[in-house]
Amino acid sequence: MTTNDTFTQPLRVVMTKVGLDGHDRGVKVIAQAFRDEGMEVIYAGLRRTPDEIADIVSQEDADILGLSILSGAVVPLTRRVVQALAAREIEDVLVIVGGIVSDEAREELRGIGVEGVFGPGASLAEIIRFVNENAPDRSMPA
Repeated sequence: MTTNDTFTQPLRVVMTKVGLDGHDRGVKVIAQAFRDEGMEVIYAGLRRTPDEIADIVSQEDADILGLSILSGAVVPLTRRVVQALAAREIEDVLVIVGGIVSDEAREELRGIGVEGVFGPGASLAEIIRFVNENAPDRSMPA
């Protein structure tokens, strides 16, 4: 290797459920797909608060935060998580949301900075492609 060579660290992904929604099959399927893709996945579990999630993202030095929300509260819950991240000056994390998301909610989520929104029927390939194309660069000098 020369001094100009670089290597890429695996993407670090925190996956979790916010609020009282206890349905976790989908988030676990996505977490496994990310692992199979070579990403480091931290599954933070169910019923996390926005502040807990922001603290976990900070502690784990995550590149990506994946929220799974199957309730009608997808926008207010996501907004609170984004605010908690901002309060900790965490600005370089790609936030993605999966679950039951109406077209109206999708637009509201985009308005608060969430570009990756995936509803029922989204393929694993589509989600992985989005993450790989939009995640922060993890290249490190060798």
